Amino acid sequence: MTWSFPIGRLLGSELRVHVTFFLLIAWVGFSAYGSGGAFGAAWNILFVLALFACVVAHEFGHALMARRFGIRTPDITLLPIGGLARLERMPEKPGEEIAVALAGPAVNVVICALLFVLGARIGPDTLSGVESLGSDFWSRLALVNLFLAVFNMLPAFPMDGGRVFRAALSLWMDRAKATRVAALTGQGLAIALGFYGLSTGSPVLVLIAVFVFFAAGAESQDVAMRAISRRLVARDAMITSFEKLTPEDTLNSAAQAVIRTTQHEFPVVDTSGALLGFVTRAGLFAALASDQPRTTPASSVMEQDIPRVALTAKLDTVLAALHEGAPAVAVCASNGIMLGYITRENVGELMVIRGR
Repeated sequence: MTWSFPIGRLLGSELRVHVTFFLLIAWVGFSAYGSGGAFGAAWNILFVLALFACVVAHEFGHALMARRFGIRTPDITLLPIGGLARLERMPEKPGEEIAVALAGPAVNVVICALLFVLGARIGPDTLSGVESLGSDFWSRLALVNLFLAVFNMLPAFPMDGGRVFRAALSLWMDRAKATRVAALTGQGLAIALGFYGLSTGSPVLVLIAVFVFFAAGAESQDVAMRAISRRLVARDAMITSFEKLTPEDTLNSAAQAVIRTTQHEFPVVDTSGALLGFVTRAGLFAALASDQPRTTPASSVMEQDIPRVALTAKLDTVLAALHEGAPAVAVCASNGIMLGYITRENVGELMVIRGR
């Protein structure tokens, strides 16, 4: 995720922190300083850090359960609104998805229970004084863990409860339709949550509502795209009419090609037609902005690590490569000659056409 950086590894996953997380810490400290001084600021920051340690444990609940089904979790990122475990893929069997979704809230329930054993108590005074410095630290933490477990089980896709809802619907309908229903339900709840956040003056609730609304739509589109892609092959999506570059072409030649065409990436091929790499607009513009001589070979800025697939490769395989960050996927014959290529844009156009 952009604007995040790693802070270490734990249980096989990289831990990352988004820079906006520090804005939350600064806001909590500044707000508490006004009412409680330096001690109040430090106490509230410590509570937020303890809370986010519980959030990390929640995300590792998902990650470790997913590992039981052979799904890795490359990284977990801390955001101001919570955590995000990036699974390699989502489990598509309903039972597996339910197990992975429930594992996170279950961790919060276990933490709450352990805090009860250690003496934490949740009563009317805890509920009313959750933001007060005078209330017991561990009781506040137990209450927030209980809230996280309950809140995450709301059927607001793509939250944990929404995923359970989607998995349950998948028992009676296909996964793409189940995702649409769960996403629409999640967006409806997000709108209600946003209005509640606005009426109570809670910017965090509004932020969560916005995230849920757009994440639900994105997930629905992604699942629909993958459902269609399983019926298609690389031949159906590849671009066959395009301008190529040779190893001898210069940055100036590539710049002229950008002006002549609507392409965002240009394959560099040798005399036999075999692919050497791709020169992207972004790479070309960066080279030109750095005042490199325009006579420099364009191949000096090309990306060489380009995935290659056969004509009959399933399109979902191509999508997986594109999601890994490749600018394009080359479609090649058995002798290595490039026949065409596939980008995110033309896959999206194909989905619009085939999805109707």
